[in-house]
Amino acid sequence: MKYLTRTVWILSFISLLTDVASEMLYPIMPIYLKSIGFSVLLIGILEGIAEATAGLSKGYFGKLSDHKGRRTPFVRLGYTLSAFSKPMMAVMVYPIWIFVARAVDRLGKGIRTGARDALLSDEATLATKGRVFGFHRSMDTMGAVVGPALALLYLYFYPASYRSLFLLAFIPGMLAIGLSFYLKDGELQPRENKTAVSFFSFLHYWNNSPVIYRKLVGGLLVFTLCNSSDVFLLLKVKQAGLSDAATIGVYIFYNMVYAIAAFPLGVLADQMGLKKVFIVGLLLFAMVYGGMTVTGSWYWYGLLFFLYGLYAAATEGISKAWISNITRKEDTGTAIGTYTGFQSICTMLASTLTGWLWFRFGPGIAFSITTLMTLAVALYLSWAAPEPRNAVQ
Repeated sequence: MKYLTRTVWILSFISLLTDVASEMLYPIMPIYLKSIGFSVLLIGILEGIAEATAGLSKGYFGKLSDHKGRRTPFVRLGYTLSAFSKPMMAVMVYPIWIFVARAVDRLGKGIRTGARDALLSDEATLATKGRVFGFHRSMDTMGAVVGPALALLYLYFYPASYRSLFLLAFIPGMLAIGLSFYLKDGELQPRENKTAVSFFSFLHYWNNSPVIYRKLVGGLLVFTLCNSSDVFLLLKVKQAGLSDAATIGVYIFYNMVYAIAAFPLGVLADQMGLKKVFIVGLLLFAMVYGGMTVTGSWYWYGLLFFLYGLYAAATEGISKAWISNITRKEDTGTAIGTYTGFQSICTMLASTLTGWLWFRFGPGIAFSITTLMTLAVALYLSWAAPEPRNAVQ
């Protein structure tokens, strides 16, 4: 498999290790924050600021990476900040310090995302984008399987030892930092224009980008507005009467399906066309949210989370491969960074909207509206979005 180059392997293992560190803490983060005095409101504000930090910085640092013609310094710094944010959470428990630690973690994600995805794109051809991004997503998501499993195992033997878990999460983070020093930049040259890149200068790319980019990303962002946090799905499962262990179990099962399916679906997308596989992913998403309007047994939710894993595998990496195939190589960091930046902001709005609909009208209405909006986006993309150049005609 020549398309899985040395750089693709290194980036994939870095993402796996970083996700192990992050997902070790995901199940216990709300519990830990409440144990040190955070209210639900304060937790919401904390996560909102953290996601806004990541969202706004993705576009800026993606453009800065294109401007300087460098990828690896941004990748290395981004993963370093995320790794060091883990023990920071355990050192002190003052609210301001916790806010700083979470902001550092999300800033690290913002710094690395555009440059990392551009580096992956540079390693692929038009005909192998799906499998390269799919393989990376597969390795990344495997960390979301291993991480929570390690956390549950640790807390089984050492109940409520939350702060020590944050310190343990630093170990895979350090391994990821070490691997990042084996990365090398490609042949991309810095821009001749020496004008400084302002923090919001990436927003100009939207106006200057190809029409096909705006058509595609516009549809993707509308979908993001109805794609709320997975917490709502888990909450629905919990309300249906499943135990805490079963609820965490279906989340791990979803990530396992996602990790296993991402690479083969990436290969399939290269053969059949990125657009076709992505739209099938949207239809699977609509089936899951439509199915959530029905209360069933754990078998039913197991089936829905199986389909949800297939949806994620058919869309997450493929959307970035699609974008990179319709933009210029020297703009890849900006194009993906702009999209993921807006995506982070839309995700926050989506969760707020779904939460309000749930509170005001109940989960059935919230999930039904999401289903209908997703079907509308699938119809729009099938008609208006450009066919990637590697698709089978």
